[in-house]
Amino acid sequence: MTEANYSIDRDLAEAKSMADHLEPYVYGDQLYGNIGGMFSTSATPSLTIGAFLMRLHRLRALEGQLSAAQKATLSEIEASNEHAQKEWGVHYNEKMINEANSRLKMIETFFGDCQEDPRSCATNYMPEALRRTIVQDIANEVERLNLPSDDLDKNLRRIDSQLHRFTEKSDFIWGAELQSAYPSNAYWWLYARPPRV
Repeated sequence: MTEANYSIDRDLAEAKSMADHLEPYVYGDQLYGNIGGMFSTSATPSLTIGAFLMRLHRLRALEGQLSAAQKATLSEIEASNEHAQKEWGVHYNEKMINEANSRLKMIETFFGDCQEDPRSCATNYMPEALRRTIVQDIANEVERLNLPSDDLDKNLRRIDSQLHRFTEKSDFIWGAELQSAYPSNAYWWLYARPPRV
């Protein structure tokens, strides 16, 4: 998992590739897009608005560590995002909300797995923490854009209640380079994990 071994260069390259494909993705039908072309590997991240927003969040938070060239690239990426939001706002917002709901449903499946096999809970937590983080970055964007969010807020509270049930406090679970981008009060699930049974 790249969050455990974080690289600004990789995050910036992935965000740039996502930005380059953002508009056709936004007006397209797929919720989980592909930025790698025909010969992409499983290491190539899916293009989603949430995955893109997560990378923007991290790069903004770590901007003090970027070189001048990297900052210029980040500005281009942000401009692409703003353009897609302006030109394809309805599609962008709809796809963003659909992604949040899709990811929350996947986390719900994880809870069922934890009840059936408590030993698997700790082993399978990292992808769920990533999903929850992406949903938070979507929720932050929904708030920034002043979009209706009652249903998303309600679903997040329900999922967080379950996450609290299955986890206990821990040290930051991702690479130390990312900790400053994720304060514990706003991203508490990154400072938690299921107990090992």
